[in-house]
Amino acid sequence: MDYDFGWIEDIGLDTKSGMEYTGGRDKYISALQRFYKNHEKNSNKIKDFLRDKDYDNYMITVHALKSNAKMIGATELSGKFEKLEMAAREGEYDVISSDTQAVVSEYGELIEKLAPIGEIGEFFAADEITGEQALKIADQLLEALDEFDDDLSKELIVKLGGYPFRTTQKEILNKAKELVEDFMYDDAADMVKEIIPTIE
Repeated sequence: MDYDFGWIEDIGLDTKSGMEYTGGRDKYISALQRFYKNHEKNSNKIKDFLRDKDYDNYMITVHALKSNAKMIGATELSGKFEKLEMAAREGEYDVISSDTQAVVSEYGELIEKLAPIGEIGEFFAADEITGEQALKIADQLLEALDEFDDDLSKELIVKLGGYPFRTTQKEILNKAKELVEDFMYDDAADMVKEIIPTIE
């Protein structure tokens, strides 16, 4: 896709870093759209987990946002989410209480600046699959692994790689591929199950 990234750089995103993380211009645009689209859901989750003192799920959510922000080149925001993640991990609830609102507000301000990305129509890179497609393939993959179907498992795990997973999940999927190559189907299935909840 031919797209002018100038305004994205003007709002403070490192587009070069973002394209390196996502794998090119088209995948970067797709990542920006997902980041934009999921804002309300993620903000509400943070607020709800904080209100309920559910620090385990709070940590999972801010960890994901740390990765997502880094993926689009929002380095400073990613660092702030990382600070919240570490506070949750270390039980520093005073830091969580004092800093969360400011970080969520900054997240919202970036989303407002990214509004034009939501106006270009839903966009997928040529080799990218949707969340709905990924979930269907993941189910088929688990069935193939359960039946020790080597050829089909290898084919489906490659197809599943077309979903734009975050870096951590990509690494897990790559490990699952290696396990399939080594005929360790149960271990590969466990790893696939681990990344399924991250598919949106």
